[in-house]
Amino acid sequence: MSILGLKKKQPKTFKVKVITMDAEMEFSCEVKWKGKDLFDLVSRTVGLRETWFFGLRYTVKDTYAWLKPEKRVLDQEVPKDSPITFHFLAKFFPEKVEEELVQEITQHLFFLQVKKQILDEEIFCSPEASVLLASYAVQAKYGDYDPNFHKPGFLAQDELLPKRVLMQYQMTADMWEEKITAWYAEHRGIARDEAEMEYLKIAQDLEMYGVSYFAITQNKRDTDLLLGVDAQGLHIYSPNSKLNPNKSFPWSGIRNISYSEKEFTIKPLDKKKDVFKFYSSQLRVNKLILQLCIGNHDLFMRRRKVDSIEVQQMKAQAKEEKARKKMERQILAREKQMREEAERAKEEMERRLFQLQDEARLANEALLRSEETADLLAEKAQIAEEEAKLLAHKAAEAEQDRQRFEVTAMKTKEEKRLMEQKMREAEQLAVKLVEQSERRLKEADHLKQDLTEAKDAERRAKQKLLEITKTTYPLIAAYSTPPAPPEAADFAYESASTRLDFKDSDMKRLSMEIERERLEYMEKSKHLQDQLKELKTEIESLKLEEQQQQAGVYSLRNEARGYVQEPVYIPHSNRNSAYMSQSQMAFFEEV
Repeated sequence: MSILGLKKKQPKTFKVKVITMDAEMEFSCEVKWKGKDLFDLVSRTVGLRETWFFGLRYTVKDTYAWLKPEKRVLDQEVPKDSPITFHFLAKFFPEKVEEELVQEITQHLFFLQVKKQILDEEIFCSPEASVLLASYAVQAKYGDYDPNFHKPGFLAQDELLPKRVLMQYQMTADMWEEKITAWYAEHRGIARDEAEMEYLKIAQDLEMYGVSYFAITQNKRDTDLLLGVDAQGLHIYSPNSKLNPNKSFPWSGIRNISYSEKEFTIKPLDKKKDVFKFYSSQLRVNKLILQLCIGNHDLFMRRRKVDSIEVQQMKAQAKEEKARKKMERQILAREKQMREEAERAKEEMERRLFQLQDEARLANEALLRSEETADLLAEKAQIAEEEAKLLAHKAAEAEQDRQRFEVTAMKTKEEKRLMEQKMREAEQLAVKLVEQSERRLKEADHLKQDLTEAKDAERRAKQKLLEITKTTYPLIAAYSTPPAPPEAADFAYESASTRLDFKDSDMKRLSMEIERERLEYMEKSKHLQDQLKELKTEIESLKLEEQQQQAGVYSLRNEARGYVQEPVYIPHSNRNSAYMSQSQMAFFEEV
């Protein structure tokens, strides 16, 4: 058998990757599968029943195409890659999203696709509308706004606004987030599906919502134009303006659309109106335009008919599902409210518990302090009791000392009295001595005066005797008697001298007696002065001992009473009362 005659065995399956707006899926498909088989598999996997809005789109060279349901997948111009990539997207858009979109999954897929188109600037949106739509997108993603959870910067990683809007204003990301959060906070209580529906209701009013644009030319002037196909009809735009069409052909006013190679002909129902023709150079684009026109027109006519049993069942189920979800949301809201109230009550109880714990802790601390204080007071009381006993003992000792001091004081008083008596006697003796001294001084003065007078008289007598001797001796010698012999003269002179010497010896003796008496007087005075000094010193020591005894008595009394009083001093006048006068002391000191 020739090897060249054998045919290469074809594989029975091929790989397909389907990308939805929020997931990627891979399937293993049979070679004989048609486009409808793959589409149904994806729809079942996603859980979609409103399949008439969606299709599988793939890329062909510089344009895109939709997978045809009636032809086999591999027979179409799909990429030859493995796996083959398809995008599961909305091919047709409803006129009123709140009436036509029944399933929640359908709303969600539309929401994701329209949101991406707005962010990619495929649908023009004003800055104000962009902020409002972003707030609903945040509500759908994060739920109700909670300032404790949604801190500033929680939207930093989310793409919410078109770049054109961000570049249009000189605002920071924080400023945009603040604006979005202000709207977001007002959407409290809106569920995710409701927020997505509100998003779509706002988006469907945008001029470029659900419009597919194609480049065309007119046959006469070869003018470049744009053809827009949407759920309302066909629209002709200028190349630089996709918002306001120059001419529109609603589906209700179109009688027929014919296609012949590159030429399209739009015939209105009103025969009086002109037929509109336009050209498209690409065959694939022409087929795509034709598919979109047929599909949108079919949906337009379908909306104006009674819903099929399938659609009615879907709407009924959706209504029941919405009612059930609404009830669940209400129950959830009540439970959430009750939970919040319970949490608040719990927080209040915890706060109260913490407060009670703090109060208990403070009470325990106060109790411990009280116990410590009680122990301290008990210890102090014990110490006070011991001190009281000690003080009582000291008081008893003080009383004994006081009694002893009183006895000593009595003795001291007796001694003081005796000393005062001695002092008085000494004073009297001193007075007598002073008087005697004065009398002796007077006598001494008289004696000195008499002595002086006697000396003067003696001197005068001697003088006179000498004079008489000088004058009378020659006369007596001449007239009376013969001159005496020298022995006689000498005898006379010696006699006179003897008499004079006799008088001098008496004076000396008298002076010696006076001096002796003076010395005896001085000795007695000195002895008396020494006795007075000893008496003064003894009085001072006795007085000092008396003061010390009195201070000791006061100190013991104060210790017995629990306090110490300042020492009491005897006034100066009282201290000097027991002593002699200053004049007397001065006299004795002088003596």
